Amino acid sequence: MTRRAPHEGTIRHRSDRRWEALLHLGYVGGKRVRKSLYGKTRREVQQKLVVAQRDLQRGITPTGDRLTTGQFLDRWLEDVAKATVRPRTYVSYEQTVRLHLKPTLGRIVLSRLRPQQVQALLNAKLASGLSPRSVGIVHAVLRTALNQGVQWDMVPRNVAALVQPPRVTRAEISPLTPEQARDFLDAVRGDRLEALYSVGLALGLRQGEILGLRWADVDLEGGTIRVTQALQRVNGRLDFVEPKSLSSRRTIPMPATVARALRAHRPWQLEERLAAGARWRESDLVFTTSLGTPLDSRNITRRFQVALERAGLPRLRFHDLRHTAASLMLAQGVPARVVMETLGHSQISLTMNTYSHVVPALQREAADRMEAILSNH
Repeated sequence: MTRRAPHEGTIRHRSDRRWEALLHLGYVGGKRVRKSLYGKTRREVQQKLVVAQRDLQRGITPTGDRLTTGQFLDRWLEDVAKATVRPRTYVSYEQTVRLHLKPTLGRIVLSRLRPQQVQALLNAKLASGLSPRSVGIVHAVLRTALNQGVQWDMVPRNVAALVQPPRVTRAEISPLTPEQARDFLDAVRGDRLEALYSVGLALGLRQGEILGLRWADVDLEGGTIRVTQALQRVNGRLDFVEPKSLSSRRTIPMPATVARALRAHRPWQLEERLAAGARWRESDLVFTTSLGTPLDSRNITRRFQVALERAGLPRLRFHDLRHTAASLMLAQGVPARVVMETLGHSQISLTMNTYSHVVPALQREAADRMEAILSNH
């Protein structure tokens, strides 16, 4: 088969007394994608072809009559998602498209995709036992892809935006109380990962951000830590990736207790480096294995559970250290915007919605302070 160049067009006379121009849009998944333009005369379809080719040069892609939703999703993954999201997010998008969207919607012509079909897909996924949160992810991926389709002028509207995803009940978080936080730090004193736990508990860094922390990002004299990368497992291997969002790239002042823990941690790491000799792998990472290689999050989680048991505390997720940091800061009256910037949240509403359990106590404290100001007593 001769592969035509993108934007190339051919004109032919049909037997039904119409003329047709076939505009070649390229190849998706090895299949040729074309757009058919019709007219009563050759001159008419020639003019339509010129306009369509001019639009293509300007980046406006006409919707091919044969372009299916599956072909469009493949193109979106390759041309947009792969270049704009973190590797693990791309893997999640690709799995969602392959396992949930294409089997049901893939053969539907993109221009004929309707909200009712999307709603039926979500309802069927929910009925099959998929959790509301997972069904919400399926909906979100399709909505994001179709937003791009609207921008490309391939569809006039985003039909996924017209569909209601299932209601997701926010999972209840389990932060440590101030007393439990102190008990935990006492229990891990002298532990090889004491400084790692201190960073998570006092600063609320994500686990990947902690494991990607480099000594070049730590200013012990100035008392700050910069978040510039994260460590993630992608397709079975550990990789360094960009922070989750622009707001996640941040500089955070650290409490003196964290600085002391890091100062104590560095000589231990230097001793391990000397013991490893030629086997040491230099990475400048603050937290490594005894050979200098990155730590695996699964091993950290296992050791975290052992530390909790040693402290007499219930099982928690490592991420609950981040929740604890935020809850303690808010409970001490730290402004929500400062907490937001410390955590690297993109919006203050995300911070307040996640930690709404702290709000009643803050409101009561605000009321008491107002009473103290206004009262004549």
